[in-house]
Amino acid sequence: MRYWAAAKAAAGRHEETFTASTLSDLLEQVRQKYEGNAAMLAVLARSSFLVNATPVGVRPHHEVVLEPGWIVEVLPPFAGG
Repeated sequence: MRYWAAAKAAAGRHEETFTASTLSDLLEQVRQKYEGNAAMLAVLARSSFLVNATPVGVRPHHEVVLEPGWIVEVLPPFAGG
């Protein structure tokens, strides 16, 4: 998992490795790891995601299948226009 902007700041790292079969499973693992980190949980709740450079969009997270080695990027909302 690769973190950008506020997600990177909240996690205290740019990336880390998890093993999951769906985006929903992955996000649950991340939420468990950062359970006491309110900033990280808030960022996750409002972020969008890329899976192997493809936007997840409005697809249900339990339907987004992950393959070994794929990169999931956490993109918090960006300010500006």
